[in-house]
Amino acid sequence: MSAYLDARVLVSLFLLDALSDRATELLRANTEPLLVSDYAGAEFASAVARRVRIGERTAREARAAFANFDTWAARFATRVDSESTDVAAATAYLRRLDLTSRAPDALNIAIAERLGASLATFDDKMATSARALGVAVVSA
Repeated sequence: MSAYLDARVLVSLFLLDALSDRATELLRANTEPLLVSDYAGAEFASAVARRVRIGERTAREARAAFANFDTWAARFATRVDSESTDVAAATAYLRRLDLTSRAPDALNIAIAERLGASLATFDDKMATSARALGVAVVSA
């Protein structure tokens, strides 16, 4: 089985924060092939850019994070595209009403499910929803 990395894990890998040690340990302990979707990549870019806009990071740090992410993803992960079926599955999850997922979380879960991958996330609500949907969760 592969491990699908959500954006929160990716941010903590490439920008030092409170979860960086946990992200590093997650990768160290994981022996599964790593998957990064175009959607998670876009969420990563959004999170990094937001930190620049609110003054937590400099543009130089953001550019370094982007470059490091791109290099790392090319060498150590398989990049995957999101598909319209992922959006349809995410919509179905959100319409269940018994899950506490938001659209971005549901989309990441749907991509992981389609790929037959476990979901690597630090978001407890996303992990709970993923498990309820039968998607394995990687934790560290």
